[in-house]
Amino acid sequence: MAHIAAALKPSSVLIPTDFSEASEKALRHSLALARFYGSRFCLAHVVSSLGLTMAGPGAIAACEEAVLREAAQLEASLVRTGALTGIQHKFIVRRGELWPELEEIIRQESTDLLVVGTHGRHGIAELFLGSIAEQIFRQADCPVLTLGPRTDGCPWFGTSSTQRRFLFATDFGHASLHGLPQAIAAANRFRAKLAFLSIVPAALSQNDERLTNWQADPSMKTLERLAELADSSGLDTRPEFYVNSNQRGR
Repeated sequence: MAHIAAALKPSSVLIPTDFSEASEKALRHSLALARFYGSRFCLAHVVSSLGLTMAGPGAIAACEEAVLREAAQLEASLVRTGALTGIQHKFIVRRGELWPELEEIIRQESTDLLVVGTHGRHGIAELFLGSIAEQIFRQADCPVLTLGPRTDGCPWFGTSSTQRRFLFATDFGHASLHGLPQAIAAANRFRAKLAFLSIVPAALSQNDERLTNWQADPSMKTLERLAELADSSGLDTRPEFYVNSNQRGR
């Protein structure tokens, strides 16, 4: 199906960074993705006024100047090493509140994929704390790829290796199934095996909309139907499916 094939082909990749080690790992992956797909690459840093307001406008301006120098040094380093060769790129530094500025950059750059690394210093840490995380995952209108501290620092996109396995975890809810086209497109693009996983809760509330699904149809059969849907939607490889329980002792 056409919408499945086009589900994962970003024309623009954006990475918000704080220049930390975690952001460096995300940077390597975002550059590899941009190169693999032939996407435009954008790196952005937002100088947050939070915490600097009390120190006065001079402190904010000094911080912004330091960030501009660091961004210029990073760009020069990436150019020198050839990491940006053949990639259309842009480096952006702004001042303001993190999410509103990031949202505006996403819109202006027509971002198709947002890549973020966890456990950064300064502003990027706010991406995964409190309301900022809520805003990103609820309001970002593009897919968000997160890279945790245990993620391999060497991107494998475009490298020859054994067959990959992608895991699609689902509770059969609408939000979960919304990501199915992306999972199918990714598995096909990287020639990976797609595995479906359902974790059966130890107890479901009577008003939980998922309760009817599990009572009316065991998870394995539902997963099999989901796999059939994936196959009819253009999945290239035979899927795998697993059911597990979060009950202790199981």
